[in-house]
Amino acid sequence: MPARYPLAELADLPEDIRTAILAVQEKAGFVPNVFLGLARRPAEWRAFFAYHDALMLKEEGSLTKGDREMIVTTTSARNQCLYCVVAHGALLRIYEKKPLVADQVAVNYRKADITPRQRAMLDFAMKVCDRSHEIEEADFPPLHAHGFDDEDIWDIAAITAFFGLSNRLASFSGMQPNPEFFLMGRLPREKK
Repeated sequence: MPARYPLAELADLPEDIRTAILAVQEKAGFVPNVFLGLARRPAEWRAFFAYHDALMLKEEGSLTKGDREMIVTTTSARNQCLYCVVAHGALLRIYEKKPLVADQVAVNYRKADITPRQRAMLDFAMKVCDRSHEIEEADFPPLHAHGFDDEDIWDIAAITAFFGLSNRLASFSGMQPNPEFFLMGRLPREKK
């Protein structure tokens, strides 16, 4: 399905956004479509990526980068967001150094090769994803038993909620994953 909204042209963007996108391109070797897809609305782009970075790049807490991407991949699959499953699945494979894990958690995290701690994390994330109105006090002790504190639990819920928004924007707009994402983390990276 082609995108309903054309990707923004890099040359037409405000300087701060263009600079940020060029930095991503330098690091990744390509520009992920989400950056140009959301850049058509600069104020929203800035707000989106400020919150994204606050959640996904933070140093505090016990969630690893792999944990964060696992939450995104699993809940994005539930929300049927092709873009986020493919893009964040690529990052998950890289961070976890497991070429099969993204496919496993996207299809059925309960049968995936993950730790009991990650399973408890995803059980909670999926409840937030599907039935956040049913979260109750009894949902917290199983997470505490795996070493998550209340701030970590907030992070699990916030990542799930933020990517619920992202999933819906990507899906309704017809945003397609870049071809580069499909092989990332599946094959050894070429040495430069």
